[in-house]
Amino acid sequence: MSILQAIILGIIQGLTEFLPVSSSGHLELCKALFDMDFEGGQGKLVTEVLHGATALSTIVVFRKDIADLLKGLLKFEWNWQTKYMAMLLLSMLPAGAVYALFKSEIDSLFDGQVVLVGAMLLLTAALLYITHRYGSRDKEVTNKKALVVGISQAIAILPGVSRSGATIATSLLLGINKEQAARFSFLMVIPVIFGAMLLDTMEFIEHGGSELNVMALSAGFVTAFIVGVLACRWMIAIVKKSKLSYFAIYCAIVGTVAIIAGLVG
Repeated sequence: MSILQAIILGIIQGLTEFLPVSSSGHLELCKALFDMDFEGGQGKLVTEVLHGATALSTIVVFRKDIADLLKGLLKFEWNWQTKYMAMLLLSMLPAGAVYALFKSEIDSLFDGQVVLVGAMLLLTAALLYITHRYGSRDKEVTNKKALVVGISQAIAILPGVSRSGATIATSLLLGINKEQAARFSFLMVIPVIFGAMLLDTMEFIEHGGSELNVMALSAGFVTAFIVGVLACRWMIAIVKKSKLSYFAIYCAIVGTVAIIAGLVG
C-alpha cells in the first residue's frame, strides 16, 4: 500500500464512517478497484486502524459530552450520566459477542467480497428509505432501545451495512429524538472500534504478519481523522434535517453497480 493509496482510503473512511453509506463496504470496494493486495491479515488491520482514526474524530467532536459523562461517573452515584453510560455499555454487548464468537468468519468477509458488499448496501438503502418514510418522533433512549440499537450495530459488522446508518435508522424507528439518535449512535461505537483495533493489532503481531508500510498507514490515519471530524459534524446536521433518503438512493446505486461488477468480473 502506497502513501497515496493510504490517503485515498483515509478520505473514504473519514467520509463514510459517519455518512450512512458503510465505511467498511466502501473500503472493500476501493481495495478491489485499485487491486490492493494485502497479506497476512493486513487488509483487516488497515481497516481497523482507519476506523480507529474516525473513532478519535468522534471523541474530538463529542469531547464536551464525554467529559460530562465522565464527571458524572466519578461522583460514584446513580445519576443521568451513569445511567447513560450503562445504556452505552448495554448497546456494545451484541457487537462484542458477535465479534468474539465469529471473528474468523467476519475476517474472511473483508477480502474482496464485492457482491456481498453490494447486497448489503442495498439492505442499507432499504433501511434508510423505510426510516425516511416512517421514522423519528421525540422519545428518550431506554435500556431496551439501547439493546435493540446495539443489535443493529452487530449486524453492521458485515461490510456494506452502514453502522451509522443502521444505528441511527433503528433509533429513529424506535422513536428516539433525532439529535439524541445521532449522539448515541456515535458514542456507542468508540469502545467497540478501539477494542477491535487492539485485538486485530495483537493478532497481527502474534502471527508474525507481513511488514506494513508504517508511513502509509500513518498518512491514512491522519487523513481519516481530519476528514472524520468534518464528516461527523456534517452528519449531525443531516440527521436533524432528515435528509437520509438521499443516501438511500446513493447506496442503492453503488450496491447495484458493485453486484454487477462482482458478477461480471
